[in-house]
Amino acid sequence: MAVETLKKRAEFLRLRGGARTATPSFVLETRPRGAARDEVSGEAPSGVRFGYTVTKKLGGAVVRNRIRRRLKAVVGLVAPKLARSGHDYVLVARLAAYDRAFPELKKDLERALQRVHHPAATPMKAKPSRLA
Repeated sequence: MAVETLKKRAEFLRLRGGARTATPSFVLETRPRGAARDEVSGEAPSGVRFGYTVTKKLGGAVVRNRIRRRLKAVVGLVAPKLARSGHDYVLVARLAAYDRAFPELKKDLERALQRVHHPAATPMKAKPSRLA
């Protein structure tokens, strides 16, 4: 499965409000691409697309680029197995992605992909009721 990169702002904005989960290293957002047809082949979209957001709050260009490279390397290893065809994903980096151990970064992405596609399999903590 080929992993493409999201490049346009509109593609990133379209994912807002979709399935979302947070890890210590990043926030993962996803949404299926929908019924949009490819202009050339006329077929429904297939393949997986990832976008990366690394803000200036995290550091200078060297830090941001290192984080982006590490996230791309993890996506290259994990996405062919766990990402769903026809979905777009955005990884919004956190500072922990800079120096977190690579195996931990990989586990973060594996867990995040499972959570966004199977939310019932990973129950969230219930908030205490204020009425009691």
